Amino acid sequence: MTPRSTYQRLLGCAGWLVVILILGFLILPAAVVTIAAFNDKAILSFPPQAWSWRWFERALAYPDFRAGFQNGLIVTAWSSSIALVVGAMFAFVIDRYQFALKGAIEGILVSPLVIPHFTVGLGFLILAAQIGWSRGFAVVVVCHVILVLPFVLRSVYVSLRNLDPSYELAAASLGATPLRVLLTVTVPLLLPGLVSGWLFAAILSFNEFTASLFVTSQRTQTLPVAMYNYVREFADPSMAALSVMYIVGTAALIAFANRFLGLGKVLNIEQSH
Repeated sequence: MTPRSTYQRLLGCAGWLVVILILGFLILPAAVVTIAAFNDKAILSFPPQAWSWRWFERALAYPDFRAGFQNGLIVTAWSSSIALVVGAMFAFVIDRYQFALKGAIEGILVSPLVIPHFTVGLGFLILAAQIGWSRGFAVVVVCHVILVLPFVLRSVYVSLRNLDPSYELAAASLGATPLRVLLTVTVPLLLPGLVSGWLFAAILSFNEFTASLFVTSQRTQTLPVAMYNYVREFADPSMAALSVMYIVGTAALIAFANRFLGLGKVLNIEQSH
C-alpha cells in the first residue's frame, strides 16, 4: 500500500468522522427532548426516573395549544395556498420570459431568505398600525406569504427547468391553444413541484414563530406563539411532549413528500433523465 493511498484512506475516514459528529450534534438535542417528554415528574429532568404519557395528554388538552393549533391551520392553509399561486406565476414568468429588471424582481422575491424574520414581523406590525389594521388573520397571512414565497418559487422554478419542452411543442403542433397546453400539459407535469412547494410552505408557515410573535394577538396566536407564552409561565415537560409531536409530524410529511413526489428531482438534488 502506497503512502498516497494510505493518506486518502485516512482522509476519507476523517471525513466520515466529521459527518457523524455533525449529525450527532444535530440529533442530540432532539433525542434529549424526546426522552425528557416521557418524564413522570412536573419538572424537566434528564434522564427520567419514571416514564409517563401524562405530558402528551396535557399538551393535547391545553386550551391555548388547541386554539393555537386551529389558528395555525387557518393561517397555514391560506398562506401556503396564496404563496403557491403567486410563486408559481412568478416562477413561470421568470423562466419563460426576458424583460427589464428581471434580476431585481427575482432578488426581491427571494429576499426573505436573508432578511431576519423579526424584521419582517416588526415591519408588518408598524405597517398595520399605520393603516389602521388590527392584528387579525389577514395581517398574519400576508406576513407568512412573504416569508414562504421563496420556497415555493424555488420548487416550481426547478420543476420548470427540468420540464422537457418537447411535450408542450408537441401539444401546440397538434393545434392546442397556449391555455390548453398550460392546463393539460404544463401544469400536470409540474404537479410534483407544485405540491412540494405547497407542502414546504405549509410546514414553514405552521412552524413560523419570530415574525408571528409581532403580528399575532391573543385571538390569532399560532401554536408556536402559544408555546412561547406557555414556557414563560410553566416549566413542565408539556413543551417537550409538544416538540416531539412537532418533530414526528414534520418528519412524516417530508418522508411522504420524498416517497411520492421525488424531492430529489424537485430540489435539483437528482438530475432528471
